[in-house]
Amino acid sequence: MDASLYVELCQLYAKYAEVTSNGRWEEWPDFFTDECIYKVQPRENYERGFPLATLSFISKGMLHDRVYGIRETLFHDPYYQLNVTGLPLLKAKEGDVLKVEANYSILRTKLSQETTVFNVGRYLDEVSMTPEGMRFKSKLCIYDSEMIPNSLIYPI
Repeated sequence: MDASLYVELCQLYAKYAEVTSNGRWEEWPDFFTDECIYKVQPRENYERGFPLATLSFISKGMLHDRVYGIRETLFHDPYYQLNVTGLPLLKAKEGDVLKVEANYSILRTKLSQETTVFNVGRYLDEVSMTPEGMRFKSKLCIYDSEMIPNSLIYPI
């Protein structure tokens, strides 16, 4: 991988973290190809080959539905979310698809409360190089804890 391609990959991850940290949910589906996979899954289930995931979407349309749910139908205590993502590590390249891994930490701050660590883990991604730029073909968010406090509202 040449340096300019790696910079583009780093920009993809940095922009993803920016959008998910600033609640710009309408932009979130634009990071994905039309036919995509987005899963949030406990590490134990992933490592044991169990398919059960906390969230599982299989198309960009489902991502748009989630955004609609966040904005229009889900009721919850408001909070801020900060996505801290490590540098992406290129694991393999197969044609126009990059296999990438990156660690992440999600910090949550509820109004008038201290910031807490909400979720930590790693992204196991497939990134497609498209004419529009790099897009996630698959994003697996494998989190370390077996439990998520309360509920998972916002994408990680």
